[in-house]
Amino acid sequence: MKINLIEARSLTRKRLLLFIMRTFFFLLCTTVFSFTTENTFSQEKVVIDQDQTVTVDKVFKIIKEQTNYRFIYPSNLFENAPKIQLTKGEIEIQKLLNQSLSGSNLNFEVSKNNTIVIKENVVNYVNEIQQGIQISGTVVDGSGFPLPGANILEQGTKNGAQSDFDGNFSLKVSSKNAVLVVSYLGYLTREVALEGKTKIDIVLRENASALDEVVVVGYGTQRKSDLTGSVSVVDIDNAKKTVTYDAAKMLQGQVAGVTVQSSGEPGGFVNIKIRGINSFSNNNPLFVIDGMIIDSPFDFAPGDIESMQVLKDASAAAIYGVRGANGVVIITTKKGKMGKFDVKLKSLYGVQNVANTWSVTDRVGYQNITTAAELNAGLSIAPGNDPNNPSYISNVDTNWQEAAFRTGYIENHALTFSGGAESLAYNMNVDYFKNSSYMDSPQDYERISTNLNLTGNKGKFKYGSKLGYTQSNKEIFNEYLAGQSPISDLLGAIPTMSVYDENNIGGYGGTDNLTQRAISMNVIGFNNVNENSGQRNRFIGNIWGELEIFEGFKYKLDASFDRLDWKNRLFIPESELGWYYLTTPEEASLDIATGSQTRTFLNHLLTYDITLADKHKIGVLAGLVQERNDYYNHWSRGVGYPTGTISHLEYATDTSTGENENTITGISYLSRLNYGYDDRYLLTVNFRQDKTSLFSEINNSANFYSFSGAWKLSNEKFITLPEWLNTVKLRGGYGELGNNTIPPYFFATTTNQFAGYNFNNALAPGTTVVSSLDPNVHWEKTKTTNVALELGLLDNDLQFTAEYYIKKSNDLLIGVPLPFSTGAFPASITTNAGAVQNKGLEFTASYSNNRHEFKYNISANLGTLKNEVQQIGINGNPIYGAASKTEVGRSIGEIYAYETDGIFQSDAEVAASPTQVGAAAGDIKFKDQLTVDTDNDGVFDSADGIINDQDRIFQGVTIPKYSYGFNFNSTYKNFDLSFFLQGAGGNKAFNGMYRNLMIGQYVNHHTDALNYWTPTNTDTNVPRPIIGDPNGNARDSNRFIEDGDYIKLQNMEIGYNIPLGDNKLIQSVRIYANGQNLFIISKYRGYDPDFNSNDGLFSRGYDGGSLPNPRTFSLGVQVDF
Repeated sequence: MKINLIEARSLTRKRLLLFIMRTFFFLLCTTVFSFTTENTFSQEKVVIDQDQTVTVDKVFKIIKEQTNYRFIYPSNLFENAPKIQLTKGEIEIQKLLNQSLSGSNLNFEVSKNNTIVIKENVVNYVNEIQQGIQISGTVVDGSGFPLPGANILEQGTKNGAQSDFDGNFSLKVSSKNAVLVVSYLGYLTREVALEGKTKIDIVLRENASALDEVVVVGYGTQRKSDLTGSVSVVDIDNAKKTVTYDAAKMLQGQVAGVTVQSSGEPGGFVNIKIRGINSFSNNNPLFVIDGMIIDSPFDFAPGDIESMQVLKDASAAAIYGVRGANGVVIITTKKGKMGKFDVKLKSLYGVQNVANTWSVTDRVGYQNITTAAELNAGLSIAPGNDPNNPSYISNVDTNWQEAAFRTGYIENHALTFSGGAESLAYNMNVDYFKNSSYMDSPQDYERISTNLNLTGNKGKFKYGSKLGYTQSNKEIFNEYLAGQSPISDLLGAIPTMSVYDENNIGGYGGTDNLTQRAISMNVIGFNNVNENSGQRNRFIGNIWGELEIFEGFKYKLDASFDRLDWKNRLFIPESELGWYYLTTPEEASLDIATGSQTRTFLNHLLTYDITLADKHKIGVLAGLVQERNDYYNHWSRGVGYPTGTISHLEYATDTSTGENENTITGISYLSRLNYGYDDRYLLTVNFRQDKTSLFSEINNSANFYSFSGAWKLSNEKFITLPEWLNTVKLRGGYGELGNNTIPPYFFATTTNQFAGYNFNNALAPGTTVVSSLDPNVHWEKTKTTNVALELGLLDNDLQFTAEYYIKKSNDLLIGVPLPFSTGAFPASITTNAGAVQNKGLEFTASYSNNRHEFKYNISANLGTLKNEVQQIGINGNPIYGAASKTEVGRSIGEIYAYETDGIFQSDAEVAASPTQVGAAAGDIKFKDQLTVDTDNDGVFDSADGIINDQDRIFQGVTIPKYSYGFNFNSTYKNFDLSFFLQGAGGNKAFNGMYRNLMIGQYVNHHTDALNYWTPTNTDTNVPRPIIGDPNGNARDSNRFIEDGDYIKLQNMEIGYNIPLGDNKLIQSVRIYANGQNLFIISKYRGYDPDFNSNDGLFSRGYDGGSLPNPRTFSLGVQVDF
C-alpha cells in the first residue's frame, strides 16, 4: 500500500511509507501518545479561484497549499471516486472535506499537529462481553508487517477491538467457535473462525483494486498494470528456496523463456539464455543491481535480494541500448525501513551427494573386453590382463566413482540489521557461504560478503548509498588437457589401477605401460597433488541523490564504483601418476595470474511526471551515462623445481612474466516517454545513443530504440465483461537492441614481427598477421517484435499471460576466410556477417487462494523456442562443432552424425555392402545416404556406394523446443510446504561419455559393452571391441544420440513457525527442511540431461562429462528478533 503525505515530503516507496502509516494510525486509534484529536477547523476557509470540477486529491492539494494542514491516506484511495464540483469563492475547510468524503465509508481526524488522517468509519467498539473467552493475536500484511488500527469485530455483535502499534490485539469473545471479522483500509476484509484457538495470527491480503504492484524497470519504476513491454517479475520467495551461491541460478524454471545451465562445481559459473541464442559469441544477459551495471551477480549474496525483474524484449530493454540484446535482469537488494531496530538471523547446513552413478565394468569385465579387443587386433594380451602371466592383476579392483564421490557439505549463515528514521534508514547484511565438493579433491568454495544500504530524505531531497565487499576463495578442479573433463577421466579410469601407491612420488597410483598398456588418469591423485586456487576480492560503492526541483520534476545524480581484484595460482609439483602422467623436477611449474578490473559509472537523470485534465498521464525520462572500464592482468610462470623446493617463483629454474591492460570508455544518451490516457491506452517510447571506444572511430556510436503500446480493454465503458473476468489487456512492441560483448580493440589488426615464411624450403624472416579484423566492424544488432495478452480472472486471483515474440539478430561477428596471400594466419578476418532468428510462445499462469486457513499459491510457466540461422559469413560455409553442424536454415549446433544400419554378420556381407574402410564381421554397418543427383533436378536420389563424411546427416536439434516450471506453495496453521518442478524437452543430446565408455580401447567400459558381438553372440547391437578401431565404430553416430527431455523435482521445502507466546525478544522462529535436485525423470543415460556443455553454443548438445549437479538436503532456521 502506498500512502500520500502531502507536505514538503513526498514519500513514494511502499516499505518506507509503511512505517509512517503505522505510526499515525497508531496515534489516532489508540491515543498512546498524549495528544487529542477533533474534527473541527473553527471557521478556517480556503479560496477557490474559479468554478471547476476536480478530484478529491486535488481538493486536498488546494487545502494544503493555503493552510498548514497535511494529509495521510493511501495514494490511490480516490482513483475511482466521483469528482467534486467547486464554485468560485470562499468555502470552509470543514464543509469542503465533508463534501469530498460524502457518499463514502470514509472520515477524517485532525491532530493538534495539523495532520489530517483519512480513515474508514469504524464502529465505536466496546468490549461488551464481561464473561467470556479471552483471545489475542496479531494482524499483519502479506510481508509480515504489523497493521496498526485494524478493526477486529466478533461477527453478529458490536464487540470488537483495534490492533495497536505492533498489530497486536486482545478481545473477550462469547464462544470458542466465534468468528472474527477483520478489516483494514486498502485490504480485503477477512472472516476468521477461532475453532477453539485463543491466540491467532491474521494475515490480510491487499485489495487488488486499491494496490497496483510497482516493478523496477530501466532507470526507474512503473506500475505493473502500465507496462507495455515484456517484463517478468520473479517470485523472489520461491526463487530463494534454491540453495545456491549465485543469484543467477535462482532464475531456473521461474520465468518463461529463460534457461539456466550450471554444473555441480562449487563456485562454478552459470550460463543463462533469455529467449534463445542471439549471437555466435556471448549470449549472457546484462545484470543490473541497484542501478549498477555488472556482468554477473556471482559475488552477491542471494539472501540479500528484495526483487528480480527480467526484461525480455526491446520495449523493456531498449533503454540499455547496446547491452540489451540478450535481455536484462534487474535486481534490487533490501533497503532500510523506518521503524524500530530489527535483527534477522538465517542459518543453514546441508549435505550433498551424486544422485546416480554410471554402470561401468569391474576388474573382470574390463579385462574381458580389453583382452577381446587386443586379440581382435592381432595383439598379445597385456600382461596385467592375462591370467597366465606372472604380472596378472587380480588384487586391484577399484570402483572409481565410489572412491571419488563422497558427501559434500554446504552451509550458509546470514545476519541482517535494519531500522532507522525518515531522515536515514539502513539495512546491513553479512553473509557467509561455504560449499565443500562431493568429489575427493581439495575443491571448495568459500565466500563472505557484507552489504550496507542507506536511504533517506530531507524535504524535497532524497539520498542513498550502497557499500558492499565480497571475498571468495576457490579450490579449482585441475584439467590435464584443455577441455578435458575430470568426470571423463574418472569414468575412463581402469579398475586395475590403484588409487594410492606409496611407491610413487606423491603417493597416488598410476598405470604401467608394459603391464597394462593403458593411458589412464588418476583424477583423484591429480587433483590432490596439484594446487590450483583462485581468490576474488570485490568492492562496490554507490551514492545517489535526487532533488525534486518542482512538483513532478526531479533530477537524480548517481555515481557507482566497482572494483574486482583476483589472484589465480596453479602449482604442478614433481609427481608420478603412472608412466604417461609423470612430472619431473625439470617440468614442475608454477603459474600465477593477478589482475584487477575497475568500472565507474556516472548517471545524470531528469524525470518529469504530470497528469493533465485527470486523464493524460505523462512521464518523461532523459539521461546521460558516462562509464569507464580499466582492466589489468599480470602473469608469471616458473619452470623447474627441484625436489622439496618451496613453490615460490624465486626458486624456479626459469621464470617469465607478461602483462596486458586496456581501458574502455563510453558515453550514452537515453530517453523514455510514457503516456497513458484514462488508464485505458498506454504508449512507451525508448531511445538511446551509445558511443564506446570498443570500436573504431568509424563505427563507435549507434542508436537504439523501441515503441510499445497497450490497451486495457477491461477499463472500457463500452465493453461489458462477465463477472468472472476482471482484467483484459493487450500489448505489443517493436525495437532494436545491441550487443557489445566483444574483446577490447577487437577492430585492430595485430602482427608478429618475430615470425617468418616458408620460402624454397627455408624459413625466410618476416612479419605475419596474427589477427586480421575489419576496421568497419560494428555492433551486433537485434530487432524484436512482441505481442501479448494479459487476463485477470476470479477477482484477479487467477492471472494469465500469453506472449509471442520474434527476435532477429543481424551483423553477428564471425570469421570469414581470406586468401593465404594476405599473410594472415589463421587465414580469416572477423567481420559482421551473421544472422540468427529466435521466435516462440510464452505462457504464464498463477492462482492464489488465501481466504481460508489452508492457503496456497500455484504458478506455472511454459516457453517454446525455434532457433534458425539465417546467415553465416559471406559464402554461408557451415560451422562444425563436437558432433554438430551449424548451417543456414537450421538451428545452431544441430547434431550431425552417421546413421547406423546394424552390425556386419560376416565378411561376405561387408564385401557386398558400400565401401566402408576397415570394416569386418562384428563392426557397425553405417548407412550410405543419398548424396548423388543423377538427373540434375537438385534432389539427391542415389547413394555413391562409399561411406564417407558426406553420409553424415542432421539428427536433431540440441536447443530445447520447450521449457517449463511449476511452483506450489501452501500454508496451514504454522506449517508451510512448497515444491518446484522444472523441465525441458524436444531436443536431442549426444552422449559423449557413453561413447567414450563403448569404444573398446584401453579405458574402462560401460556394462553394455559386455554384450559385444562374437560369432556366437550375434543378436546384439554392440560391435566387437578392437584396439585401434579401424572401422571407426566410435565415430559420431546415432548410437550415442539420446532424448534430452526431462522433468526434475528441483526443490521441496517443509517449514514450521514455532509459537512463541508473549516473547518480547524474539518475534518469530521458523525451522525448515529443504531438498534440492531430488529426482529426475528422463531416458538419458548420463548424470543429468541438463548438462552444462563446453561452450553452450555450437557444441551445446555434446555431453563430454559435465560435473553433475548434486542432490542436496539441508536444515535451516530463520529467527526475527
